[in-house]
Amino acid sequence: MEKLTSKIVADPELSRIIARAQFIGKKIVFTNGCFDIIHRGHVEYLIKAAKLGNMLIVGMNTDSSVKKLKGANRPIQDQETRSRVLASMYFVNYVVLFNEDTPYDLIKIVHPDVLVKGGDYKPEDIVGYDIVTKYGGQVTTIPLVKGHSTTAIINKLYK
Repeated sequence: MEKLTSKIVADPELSRIIARAQFIGKKIVFTNGCFDIIHRGHVEYLIKAAKLGNMLIVGMNTDSSVKKLKGANRPIQDQETRSRVLASMYFVNYVVLFNEDTPYDLIKIVHPDVLVKGGDYKPEDIVGYDIVTKYGGQVTTIPLVKGHSTTAIINKLYK
């Protein structure tokens, strides 16, 4: 279990990890989300994101942040469960929780070479676009896997 939980980090440890990675020239990829009820769409998205660089850092909304964004009945799974599931994926290098509605401040710390979100976003509408493009980083989207979403799963359960 030690290896798994060592992938779940917070600042200042995150800052040290980023500094080391940048020093040795790793290409850092960052994405974020709630990741409530991990499904095929999440997995395929994260695999594609990981292939865009050498290190994938996933920002994950805390329980209180998800509740504000998605409503009183969410998240379905608590933040410890969600972060451990993400950390168990071999292609995810680190998971970092954030409590704000957006990862804007976290993106300033991570300073990713590539900022990634799902294809339901336009790159210029992605939170952090201004930060990343200002220093020459790339902002990109990955197409969603049709028919695979947390909302679709929840709706199916309650039919």
